[in-house]
Amino acid sequence: MDERQLITELQKGSQNAFRHLVESFQSKVFNTVLSIVQNIEEAEDVAQEVFIEVYESVGKFKGEAKISTWIYRIATTKALEVHRKKKAVKRFAFLTSLFGEDDEIVHHPVEFEHPGVVFENKERAKVLFAHINQLPDNQKVAFSLFNVEGLSYQEISEVMQITISSVESLIFRAKTNLRKTLKDHYVNKSI
Repeated sequence: MDERQLITELQKGSQNAFRHLVESFQSKVFNTVLSIVQNIEEAEDVAQEVFIEVYESVGKFKGEAKISTWIYRIATTKALEVHRKKKAVKRFAFLTSLFGEDDEIVHHPVEFEHPGVVFENKERAKVLFAHINQLPDNQKVAFSLFNVEGLSYQEISEVMQITISSVESLIFRAKTNLRKTLKDHYVNKSI
């Protein structure tokens, strides 16, 4: 089924077309979301929300971009919403603990493992994903879409609705920031 036919069938409410769409994109959506939220259970929930939104809003899809671009845009937006809420809760918990209301509230980062990482590289991947998580949101999204999902700069620019030069800049800054923080991490670890 080509993309135009898929979109037409989806807009008609075809369950088979929606099933085909989910089967085609579920692992890509899950991995994209997981790269941002870095929690398997949350990623599963967000991925479901992505497909619910796709199903509910496919009638508004005008075909100005590829359907994959549209789905990635929804996935990154929803994942960033969850990530930002989580950061806000952690900041609130930290501030609450500073004022002595409840010292137990301070959250420590959850150990994160991406299912696509080979066993031998899991320790290094944990460190890498922890540092990716510290990047500004736009750098994190661009870096993850490029390095984890393998999207081109053109595809990332369409997903993020920015210019290709902005994508290049975000990925360059993300790599620069990661080099610095990872270097600091490994230098401090060896001391």
